[in-house]
Amino acid sequence: MARIFLSAGHGGYENGRRDPGSLTPTTTEAAEMQKLRDQVVPELRSRGFDVAVVGDDLSAEQTLEWINARCGLSDVALEIHAGSFSNPETRGATVYYIANNDTRKTHAELMLLALLRRLPQLSSRGVKPDTASGTGSLAFCRRINCPSLQMEVGFLSNPEDLALIQNRREEMALGLADGLASWSRAVTTNSPSVEGQFPAIDISLNGGLYGEQGIIINNNSYIPIDLADQLDLDLASHPDVRRVRYRNVVYIRAVDLRDFNISVGWDGKTRTVLLKSQATLQVCPGLIDRIMGHGNTTELQLMRFLESNNAKSLSDAALAKLPKLYREEAAIEGVNYDVAFAQMCLETSFLQFDSELTRQQNNFGGIGNVGGSSEPLSFPYEEIGVRAHIQHLKAYGSNEPLVQELVDPRFRFVRRGVAPLVGQLGGRWDLDKDYGTKVMAILRRLYEQANLL
Repeated sequence: MARIFLSAGHGGYENGRRDPGSLTPTTTEAAEMQKLRDQVVPELRSRGFDVAVVGDDLSAEQTLEWINARCGLSDVALEIHAGSFSNPETRGATVYYIANNDTRKTHAELMLLALLRRLPQLSSRGVKPDTASGTGSLAFCRRINCPSLQMEVGFLSNPEDLALIQNRREEMALGLADGLASWSRAVTTNSPSVEGQFPAIDISLNGGLYGEQGIIINNNSYIPIDLADQLDLDLASHPDVRRVRYRNVVYIRAVDLRDFNISVGWDGKTRTVLLKSQATLQVCPGLIDRIMGHGNTTELQLMRFLESNNAKSLSDAALAKLPKLYREEAAIEGVNYDVAFAQMCLETSFLQFDSELTRQQNNFGGIGNVGGSSEPLSFPYEEIGVRAHIQHLKAYGSNEPLVQELVDPRFRFVRRGVAPLVGQLGGRWDLDKDYGTKVMAILRRLYEQANLL
């Protein structure tokens, strides 16, 4: 019988300490998700489902190992979370699925729809590939052997969501149970008729048909590991790249190659996984994460990327000029305008200003004020705000002098050239050690949408 694995996000020991997850003055994410899980489990069992509950003491890594040691291909695994944001108006439920997997996207839609049917007062933030998450991938979506999803049921920082999580827990639990039941049945129905036999797929490499075929496991494309050598990839030091042995051939999961700047797509009509190697990409792989350099996108591509992530972003005529301003200002100082633009998208939540930044500040890079002032750092108009952002990036990325007059008040406090790579901004530009990873995740999404990756 198929099993359902259910994990409450956070709560375990990370580096010797309990991880509470998101915090409010009165509760924690871990506490609320455990209470919610404890209502989902008996409901599912009353319907005849076999439910395996992940222990609360396990770390995130141990959770993955625990599930993988027990799950089969026709099982499903869900981890539930609650978000938190500096803007208390941000709210709603989201389900994340592994990128390039249309079947898993359908499963995510099942989960979200079931929850909203039971609790229509809850807003929907939609279903999203894990590439749209802050870090560009989610371990729970990527590293579980059976079909898996990660769900945010709401935001603890939003009073309405918090009230629903705490006071409408029964309806929320019923919605999750409905979704898990539907998802489990869908996976069981479509599991291979013979255990351990996987359908073959074609592989397109740089526009041509590759000589070997790949396979489909859990609706994810896998390719022979020998192809990684053809792509000049050294996977020896990357154990997170999923590997399986099938009929005496080792296969790797195709979507994991995105982290190596390999373009990965899927043609559902011909059942072909589409790969583009570094040699054919329009973005030089060795320069993609350098702050100094040239951008690769057009103004129109930047505008479309903004609009695809925030439909209202271009309705403000002044903000609609930002793609042009970033290209112009960055080119003058020799800064990669794609990197700067991606960072602006992170800092402003794609111009939704869901953080401490406001539209009126024209502070698109989230630059802090000088001298410990409690007043937010503001610039008189958009062009100066963009220029200050570019200058601050140049301070970190280069020892070269500024071309334009200094407008960044924090420029003189930066040790010049200390962080030439985007990944080195973590812990410097922002306290978050994953800050650079989050900028790069947005940059990759930009390049994929523009067909540059």
